[in-house]
Amino acid sequence: MTASSPAAASPVVLQRARGRAEVGFALRDGATRLARLAQEGQAKIRLPKVYGEEPATAVTINTAGGVAGGDRLIWGARFGAGVRACVTSQAAERVYRSSATDGSLAGEIETTLHVEAGAEAEWLPQETILFDRAHLSRRLTVEMAADARALMVESIVFGRTAMGEEVEDCRLVDRWRIRRGGRLVFADTFRVEGAAREILAGRATGGGARAFATLVLVAPDAEARLDGAREAIEAAGSVAGASAFDGLLVARLAGADARALRADLAKLIVHIRRAELPRVWSC
Repeated sequence: MTASSPAAASPVVLQRARGRAEVGFALRDGATRLARLAQEGQAKIRLPKVYGEEPATAVTINTAGGVAGGDRLIWGARFGAGVRACVTSQAAERVYRSSATDGSLAGEIETTLHVEAGAEAEWLPQETILFDRAHLSRRLTVEMAADARALMVESIVFGRTAMGEEVEDCRLVDRWRIRRGGRLVFADTFRVEGAAREILAGRATGGGARAFATLVLVAPDAEARLDGAREAIEAAGSVAGASAFDGLLVARLAGADARALRADLAKLIVHIRRAELPRVWSC
Protein backbone atom coordinates (compact mmCIF):
# COMPACT_ATOMS: atom_id res chain seq x y z
CA MET A 1 0.00 0.00 0.00
CA THR A 2 1.50 3.37 -0.98
CA ALA A 3 1.38 6.47 1.15
CA SER A 4 -0.72 8.19 -1.50
CA SER A 5 -3.46 5.55 -1.58
CA PRO A 6 -6.89 6.59 -0.21
CA ALA A 7 -6.79 3.86 2.45
CA ALA A 8 -3.62 5.32 3.90
CA ALA A 9 -4.93 8.86 4.11
CA SER A 10 -5.50 10.18 7.64
CA PRO A 11 -8.91 11.62 8.49
CA VAL A 12 -9.09 15.41 8.46
CA VAL A 13 -9.09 16.84 11.97
CA LEU A 14 -10.35 20.42 12.07
CA GLN A 15 -8.92 22.86 14.57
CA ARG A 16 -11.32 23.86 17.36
CA ALA A 17 -11.17 27.04 19.41
CA ARG A 18 -11.16 26.91 23.20
CA GLY A 19 -11.46 30.11 25.18
CA ARG A 20 -12.05 30.99 28.82
CA ALA A 21 -12.09 34.38 30.53
CA GLU A 22 -13.11 35.49 34.02
CA VAL A 23 -13.39 38.89 35.64
CA GLY A 24 -14.04 39.79 39.26
CA PHE A 25 -14.94 43.07 40.97
CA ALA A 26 -14.56 44.04 44.63
CA LEU A 27 -15.44 47.09 46.71
CA ARG A 28 -12.34 48.95 47.93
CA ASP A 29 -12.28 52.38 49.55
CA GLY A 30 -15.91 52.84 48.61
CA ALA A 31 -15.35 52.22 44.88
CA THR A 32 -15.71 49.20 42.60
CA ARG A 33 -12.28 47.89 41.63
CA LEU A 34 -10.94 45.05 39.53
CA ALA A 35 -10.18 42.05 41.76
CA ARG A 36 -9.48 39.31 39.23
CA LEU A 37 -8.80 38.95 35.52
CA ALA A 38 -7.91 35.68 33.81
CA GLN A 39 -8.09 34.86 30.11
CA GLU A 40 -6.93 32.18 27.71
CA GLY A 41 -7.45 31.20 24.10
CA GLN A 42 -9.65 33.45 21.99
CA ALA A 43 -11.61 34.75 25.01
CA LYS A 44 -10.46 38.22 26.05
CA ILE A 45 -11.77 40.88 28.43
CA ARG A 46 -11.02 44.59 28.29
CA LEU A 47 -11.77 47.22 30.93
CA PRO A 48 -12.53 50.61 29.36
CA LYS A 49 -12.47 53.81 31.36
CA VAL A 50 -15.84 54.89 32.68
CA TYR A 51 -17.03 58.37 33.52
CA GLY A 52 -19.61 59.97 35.75
CA GLU A 53 -22.27 57.60 36.99
CA GLU A 54 -21.31 54.76 34.63
CA PRO A 55 -20.70 51.48 36.49
CA ALA A 56 -17.36 49.70 36.26
CA THR A 57 -17.50 47.88 32.90
CA ALA A 58 -15.89 44.79 31.43
CA VAL A 59 -16.09 44.07 27.69
CA THR A 60 -15.84 40.50 26.38
CA ILE A 61 -14.13 39.86 23.04
CA ASN A 62 -13.98 36.67 20.98
CA THR A 63 -10.85 37.17 18.89
CA ALA A 64 -11.72 34.13 16.76
CA GLY A 65 -14.40 36.25 15.07
CA GLY A 66 -17.21 33.82 15.78
CA VAL A 67 -18.13 30.33 16.97
CA ALA A 68 -18.05 27.26 14.74
CA GLY A 69 -19.13 23.69 15.45
CA GLY A 70 -16.95 22.23 18.18
CA ASP A 71 -15.71 25.61 19.49
CA ARG A 72 -16.18 26.43 23.15
CA LEU A 73 -16.31 29.78 24.95
CA ILE A 74 -16.55 30.09 28.73
CA TRP A 75 -17.21 33.45 30.40
CA GLY A 76 -17.27 34.08 34.13
CA ALA A 77 -17.89 37.16 36.28
CA ARG A 78 -17.94 37.66 40.04
CA PHE A 79 -19.58 40.76 41.49
CA GLY A 80 -18.29 41.16 45.04
CA ALA A 81 -20.36 42.41 47.95
CA GLY A 82 -21.64 45.94 47.41
CA VAL A 83 -20.16 46.48 43.93
CA ARG A 84 -21.93 47.93 40.91
CA ALA A 85 -20.61 46.66 37.58
CA CYS A 86 -21.59 45.75 34.03
CA VAL A 87 -20.30 43.06 31.68
CA THR A 88 -21.08 43.53 28.00
CA SER A 89 -19.62 42.45 24.64
CA GLN A 90 -17.63 44.31 22.02
CA ALA A 91 -19.87 43.24 19.16
CA ALA A 92 -22.51 40.75 18.10
CA GLU A 93 -21.41 37.13 18.40
CA ARG A 94 -21.61 35.05 15.20
CA VAL A 95 -22.30 31.33 15.10
CA TYR A 96 -21.29 29.70 11.83
CA ARG A 97 -22.56 26.47 10.33
CA SER A 98 -21.44 23.22 11.86
CA SER A 99 -19.26 20.97 9.71
CA ALA A 100 -21.19 17.90 10.90
CA THR A 101 -24.06 17.28 8.49
CA ASP A 102 -26.18 15.73 11.24
CA GLY A 103 -25.72 18.75 13.51
CA SER A 104 -23.99 16.68 16.18
CA LEU A 105 -21.04 19.06 16.51
CA ALA A 106 -22.21 22.04 18.55
CA GLY A 107 -20.55 25.32 19.36
CA GLU A 108 -20.81 26.02 23.09
CA ILE A 109 -21.05 29.28 25.00
CA GLU A 110 -21.25 29.02 28.78
CA THR A 111 -21.57 31.99 31.14
CA THR A 112 -21.56 31.90 34.94
CA LEU A 113 -22.28 34.95 37.11
CA HIS A 114 -21.80 35.16 40.89
CA VAL A 115 -23.49 38.16 42.52
CA GLU A 116 -22.69 38.65 46.20
CA ALA A 117 -24.59 40.47 48.95
CA GLY A 118 -25.77 43.96 48.06
CA ALA A 119 -24.13 43.91 44.62
CA GLU A 120 -25.72 45.33 41.45
CA ALA A 121 -24.77 43.26 38.41
CA GLU A 122 -25.52 43.70 34.72
CA TRP A 123 -25.00 41.12 31.97
CA LEU A 124 -25.68 43.01 28.73
CA PRO A 125 -24.08 41.28 25.74
CA GLN A 126 -25.03 42.30 22.22
CA GLU A 127 -26.98 39.89 20.04
CA THR A 128 -25.91 36.45 18.86
CA ILE A 129 -26.36 35.87 15.10
CA LEU A 130 -26.97 32.35 13.81
CA PHE A 131 -26.04 31.36 10.26
CA ASP A 132 -27.68 28.57 8.28
CA ARG A 133 -26.88 25.09 9.69
CA ALA A 134 -25.45 26.57 12.87
CA HIS A 135 -25.51 24.42 16.00
CA LEU A 136 -25.24 26.27 19.31
CA SER A 137 -25.61 25.19 22.91
CA ARG A 138 -25.67 28.23 25.20
CA ARG A 139 -26.07 28.34 28.98
CA LEU A 140 -26.39 31.24 31.43
CA THR A 141 -26.05 30.29 35.11
CA VAL A 142 -26.50 32.92 37.83
CA GLU A 143 -25.91 32.51 41.57
CA MET A 144 -27.19 35.52 43.55
CA ALA A 145 -27.34 36.59 47.17
CA ALA A 146 -30.85 37.15 48.46
CA ASP A 147 -30.48 40.95 48.52
CA ALA A 148 -28.45 41.35 45.30
CA ARG A 149 -29.73 42.90 42.07
CA ALA A 150 -29.08 41.64 38.55
CA LEU A 151 -30.18 42.77 35.10
CA MET A 152 -29.57 40.20 32.34
CA VAL A 153 -30.24 40.21 28.61
CA GLU A 154 -29.74 37.69 25.81
CA SER A 155 -30.88 38.01 22.20
CA ILE A 156 -30.77 35.73 19.14
CA VAL A 157 -30.97 36.66 15.44
CA PHE A 158 -31.63 34.02 12.79
CA GLY A 159 -29.66 35.34 9.81
CA ARG A 160 -28.92 38.91 8.70
CA THR A 161 -31.84 40.17 6.62
CA ALA A 162 -29.77 43.05 5.21
CA MET A 163 -27.40 40.45 3.71
CA GLY A 164 -30.23 38.34 2.32
CA GLU A 165 -29.40 35.46 4.64
CA GLU A 166 -31.92 32.74 5.41
CA VAL A 167 -31.60 30.17 8.18
CA GLU A 168 -33.32 27.11 6.78
CA ASP A 169 -31.91 24.64 9.27
CA CYS A 170 -30.21 25.04 12.63
CA ARG A 171 -29.97 23.64 16.12
CA LEU A 172 -30.17 25.97 19.10
CA VAL A 173 -30.55 25.19 22.79
CA ASP A 174 -30.45 28.30 25.02
CA ARG A 175 -30.72 27.69 28.78
CA TRP A 176 -31.13 30.11 31.70
CA ARG A 177 -30.84 29.08 35.35
CA ILE A 178 -30.98 31.75 38.08
CA ARG A 179 -30.68 31.00 41.80
CA ARG A 180 -31.28 33.63 44.49
CA GLY A 181 -30.28 32.84 48.03
CA GLY A 182 -29.61 29.26 46.96
CA ARG A 183 -33.13 28.77 45.57
CA LEU A 184 -33.93 28.32 41.89
CA VAL A 185 -36.13 31.30 40.92
CA PHE A 186 -35.94 31.27 37.12
CA ALA A 187 -35.44 28.40 34.67
CA ASP A 188 -36.00 28.78 30.95
CA THR A 189 -34.96 26.83 27.84
CA PHE A 190 -35.44 28.06 24.27
CA ARG A 191 -34.95 25.31 21.70
CA VAL A 192 -35.09 25.28 17.90
CA GLU A 193 -34.00 22.10 16.17
CA GLY A 194 -34.36 21.36 12.47
CA ALA A 195 -36.32 23.38 9.91
CA ALA A 196 -35.95 26.79 11.57
CA ARG A 197 -38.09 28.84 9.15
CA GLU A 198 -40.94 26.34 9.39
CA ILE A 199 -40.71 26.10 13.18
CA LEU A 200 -40.63 29.88 13.69
CA ALA A 201 -43.52 30.45 11.27
CA GLY A 202 -46.06 29.09 13.75
CA ARG A 203 -48.23 31.52 15.72
CA ALA A 204 -47.02 30.04 19.00
CA THR A 205 -43.38 30.05 17.93
CA GLY A 206 -42.84 33.55 16.65
CA GLY A 207 -45.21 34.01 13.72
CA GLY A 208 -42.31 34.42 11.32
CA ALA A 209 -40.03 36.26 13.74
CA ARG A 210 -36.30 36.16 13.04
CA ALA A 211 -35.05 37.89 16.21
CA PHE A 212 -35.80 37.18 19.86
CA ALA A 213 -34.71 38.75 23.14
CA THR A 214 -35.22 38.01 26.81
CA LEU A 215 -34.63 40.49 29.63
CA VAL A 216 -34.72 39.46 33.28
CA LEU A 217 -34.42 41.81 36.26
CA VAL A 218 -33.99 40.19 39.66
CA ALA A 219 -34.33 42.80 42.38
CA PRO A 220 -36.36 43.56 45.52
CA ASP A 221 -38.31 46.23 43.60
CA ALA A 222 -38.68 44.27 40.35
CA GLU A 223 -42.45 43.95 40.57
CA ALA A 224 -42.83 47.69 41.15
CA ARG A 225 -41.01 48.30 37.86
CA LEU A 226 -43.55 46.40 35.75
CA ASP A 227 -45.80 49.30 34.70
CA GLY A 228 -42.81 51.35 33.57
CA ALA A 229 -41.41 48.42 31.61
CA ARG A 230 -44.71 47.92 29.82
CA GLU A 231 -44.83 51.61 28.95
CA ALA A 232 -41.31 51.38 27.54
CA ILE A 233 -42.35 48.62 25.11
CA GLU A 234 -45.88 49.83 24.42
CA ALA A 235 -44.86 51.49 21.14
CA ALA A 236 -42.40 48.75 20.16
CA GLY A 237 -42.40 47.58 16.57
CA SER A 238 -41.64 44.10 17.86
CA VAL A 239 -44.11 41.83 19.57
CA ALA A 240 -43.30 42.36 23.25
CA GLY A 241 -44.64 41.61 26.68
CA ALA A 242 -43.57 41.80 30.31
CA SER A 243 -44.61 40.21 33.57
CA ALA A 244 -43.40 40.36 37.17
CA PHE A 245 -43.56 37.94 40.08
CA ASP A 246 -41.62 36.94 43.18
CA GLY A 247 -39.01 39.69 42.83
CA LEU A 248 -38.46 39.10 39.11
CA LEU A 249 -39.38 41.12 36.05
CA VAL A 250 -39.28 39.21 32.75
CA ALA A 251 -39.72 40.76 29.30
CA ARG A 252 -39.67 39.02 25.94
CA LEU A 253 -39.47 40.52 22.47
CA ALA A 254 -39.83 38.91 19.04
CA GLY A 255 -39.79 40.44 15.58
CA ALA A 256 -39.10 39.93 11.91
CA ASP A 257 -36.67 42.87 11.78
CA ALA A 258 -33.55 42.38 13.90
CA ARG A 259 -32.63 46.06 13.77
CA ALA A 260 -36.05 47.13 14.99
CA LEU A 261 -35.94 44.59 17.79
CA ARG A 262 -32.51 45.85 18.86
CA ALA A 263 -33.91 49.39 19.05
CA ASP A 264 -36.89 48.21 21.10
CA LEU A 265 -34.64 46.21 23.43
CA ALA A 266 -32.27 49.17 23.83
CA LYS A 267 -35.16 51.41 24.88
CA LEU A 268 -36.23 48.86 27.48
CA ILE A 269 -32.70 48.40 28.84
CA VAL A 270 -32.24 52.17 29.17
CA HIS A 271 -35.52 52.40 31.07
CA ILE A 272 -34.69 49.52 33.43
CA ARG A 273 -31.10 50.56 34.22
CA ARG A 274 -31.99 54.30 34.32
CA ALA A 275 -28.90 55.04 32.25
CA GLU A 276 -27.73 54.93 28.66
CA LEU A 277 -26.49 51.74 27.07
CA PRO A 278 -22.85 50.72 27.46
CA ARG A 279 -20.83 52.75 24.93
CA VAL A 280 -19.71 49.68 22.97
CA TRP A 281 -23.32 49.17 21.86
CA SER A 282 -22.91 52.32 19.73
CA CYS A 283 -19.47 51.55 18.28
